[in-house]
Amino acid sequence: MYLYSSLLERQAEHNPVRVGLIGAGKFGSMFLSQVPTTPGLEVTCIADLDPARAQAQCRGVGWEQAQIDATRYVDDAANLIGSSDVDVVVEATGHPAAGIKHALLCIENGKHVVMVNVEADVLAGPYLAQQAKQAGVVYSMAYGDQPALTMEMIDWARSCGFKVVAAGKGTKYLPAYHASTPDTVWSHYGMSAEQAAAAGMRSQMFNSFLDGTKSGIEMAAIANAADLLAPAAGLAFPPCGAEDLANVLRPRSEGGELEFCGQVEVVSSLERDGRPVPRDLRWGVYCVFEAPNNYSADCFRQYGMNTDQSGRYSAMFKPFHLIGLELNISILSAALRGQATGSPVCFNADVVSVAKRDLAAGEILDGEGGYTVWGRLMPATDSVAMEALPIGLGSEVKLTRAIKQGEVVACGDVDADRSQQAWKVRAQMLAGFAGV
Repeated sequence: MYLYSSLLERQAEHNPVRVGLIGAGKFGSMFLSQVPTTPGLEVTCIADLDPARAQAQCRGVGWEQAQIDATRYVDDAANLIGSSDVDVVVEATGHPAAGIKHALLCIENGKHVVMVNVEADVLAGPYLAQQAKQAGVVYSMAYGDQPALTMEMIDWARSCGFKVVAAGKGTKYLPAYHASTPDTVWSHYGMSAEQAAAAGMRSQMFNSFLDGTKSGIEMAAIANAADLLAPAAGLAFPPCGAEDLANVLRPRSEGGELEFCGQVEVVSSLERDGRPVPRDLRWGVYCVFEAPNNYSADCFRQYGMNTDQSGRYSAMFKPFHLIGLELNISILSAALRGQATGSPVCFNADVVSVAKRDLAAGEILDGEGGYTVWGRLMPATDSVAMEALPIGLGSEVKLTRAIKQGEVVACGDVDADRSQQAWKVRAQMLAGFAGV
């Protein structure tokens, strides 16, 4: 049955899907804006470090006062997770350690969890998904974010009998962006710091979109959920528009730019000299697939598919993603179908901390989007072999030795409290999925 039909039934039965939201930031607020117009769905509780701000967010996205008054607002996520009136928990804090803590509490309390927090998923998602499965609850990627939208295309291609050659997203990228900091980020977006502040845009978060970290995190999430490969040399960010996907994103042996057949990759909306790419996919997602035989390839041509010169490779793409406006799909899939809109099944890819500049011993790393390190996608086997520091653990830890610009930071290079839950869960994930 369609999700909407099921929703109407739940509404008629006065039995709505009950949601708890952790984190009323931009993603959470976009989801909240859709709640009043979604029958059969109810937000019963919102957890935020500032409950008054969460109430103001609800008012700002159009909630009526009666709906605001009917919702509980707490500053303790454990309170929300333990509530009897919550079926699905949306984790939207963006903080890796908090995400791991909240996901495990959800599993312990028998709640489905929709993980907007991709940072936590890449740090320990395979372990969290395994624990959720054993407990009989859903651990899901968040539809509306690019990884879940890409997973939908991958699932379509494979279910139709096609071989997935490459999958990923688009972004605005130039090599110089890897050195970007919160002080320089807004010039790349064509706005002033004052304009960004007035719009409520956080410089460190938006810098993570620009410096390559978020791209690495999202591609790792896809690789681990779809059993695809991470390129050995890291993401290449080839300039590529929608019409050229099948040409550019095929193996090098076929004239393309891929290291492997069956890998993740991000395409840039800019040529290396800064010129815009025609029909760019800056906001979109894609999947390149291969016809399994000559007959299928002939059908590509007969039915107007956009292919490479050989006619064997084609691509599906979506030029946009709507973040929290689309999140209902994951929530309802978990609650009504018991299915995730993407969930990690292996540990193929990792995102490691790389120095943005020469760093001195004693410096404190500031993590994703900050001044000290950026996150590079890497095959998990390589990351494990060099004991690289995951970007999700690369915040508020002190360097014990000097690190050169461009060098990968190792776990042994930092002084950190390894008794913290995030470190321990990461170790459990490595033991179960990487044999460490």
